[in-house]
Amino acid sequence: MTRGNLRNAAFGALACACLLTSAACGSGFDDKQAGPARQSDGPATLQILIGSSGDAETTAVRAAADAWAKSTGSTATVTPAQDIAQQLGQAFAGDNPPDVFYVDASRFADYASVGALEPYGDRISDPQDFYESLRTTFTYDGKFYCAPKDFSTLALIVNDTLWKKAGLGDADVPTTWEQLTSVSEKLAAKGITPLAVGDTRDRVGAFMVQAGGWITSPDGKRATADSSENAKALEYVQSLLKGKLARFPKQLDAGWGGEAFGKEKAAMTIEGNWIKGALKADFPDVKYSVHELPAGPKGKGTLSFTNCWGVSARSRYKEQAIGFVEAMTKADQQMAFARAFGVMPSRQSAKAAYTAEFPGDTPFVNGAEYAQGPVNAPKMESVLADFDTGIQQLASTSPASVLARLQKNTRAALGN
Repeated sequence: MTRGNLRNAAFGALACACLLTSAACGSGFDDKQAGPARQSDGPATLQILIGSSGDAETTAVRAAADAWAKSTGSTATVTPAQDIAQQLGQAFAGDNPPDVFYVDASRFADYASVGALEPYGDRISDPQDFYESLRTTFTYDGKFYCAPKDFSTLALIVNDTLWKKAGLGDADVPTTWEQLTSVSEKLAAKGITPLAVGDTRDRVGAFMVQAGGWITSPDGKRATADSSENAKALEYVQSLLKGKLARFPKQLDAGWGGEAFGKEKAAMTIEGNWIKGALKADFPDVKYSVHELPAGPKGKGTLSFTNCWGVSARSRYKEQAIGFVEAMTKADQQMAFARAFGVMPSRQSAKAAYTAEFPGDTPFVNGAEYAQGPVNAPKMESVLADFDTGIQQLASTSPASVLARLQKNTRAALGN
């Protein structure tokens, strides 16, 4: 099941629970109806639910939680979720949410809009130290809700072997759309598929940002999908697809861009820094380099992917939970997490240490300065899934019609 389907199932179950039992929905999600939870002073017993990437992350977070608990006299129980969206939905519907939990940026507005989250972001020390793009991602109705845990951005991954085979060098790595087209034509002339790119807004959306567009206004309240900037972006991607300069992974018998790249079915792909672990595990012999994405008509643009440390608005231990998050987001602790399971720190003050230790990730980190986060509005999941379907048909469909449908659906979801 895809990440989107998991989230749909989880919130579908939550919606059903709310319809069937308004009392549970009110006490779990609406603080104004239920009243604030009674707060407990002194040592806390925190329940922390994480969407772990694997044993390395679980072990690292538990070690950090144990250290915090020892220093404060509290207890912190870290539980890796089997399906965090579903488990959170059930916990809130049952009025028994964890005190602290990972919140995916693409679902943040759904939680914030119904009062499930404590808006504590500005109470963390030096909140301005978090990258501005990440603060914006976790801001709703003008409030910075929760501290970004870590992040990744998209970058251009180049197969060094195929690059040299086509007679290309470092100077040929594209930095603009025009150069991307030109170098792709050179690769194609050598019988090499130039670019493997994912067939969803999580990849193609980067071109929209480079053209100066996006799906919604910065405050997430207006639909901006049918702009001339977005049209220019989709028309450019369509030109790459029609010219066979870019292919979707399924056209290359691959499940995602990293697999197509690892199988050397394309000389370039657009992915986040998670591709490092995948290539090391499955395609260790592939030689590659990482570069910032080519700039579009309005300059550089990429997408960011992140989670925040959510604190439940219904927690009895809000102050202690915020203290826990404070400890988890210190620059030194973020560097410890980076070493343990490969994430990039969300604090700018950790950038120098991180890029010195992991220089190959510098293009990913640089992208934080101009990255666009997920759509920051609730009730958009089905709208965005429908947009993905349009992208998958982009080679044979009018970009204007795809964007017109997205505009109509987004306006409906936003209530305007």
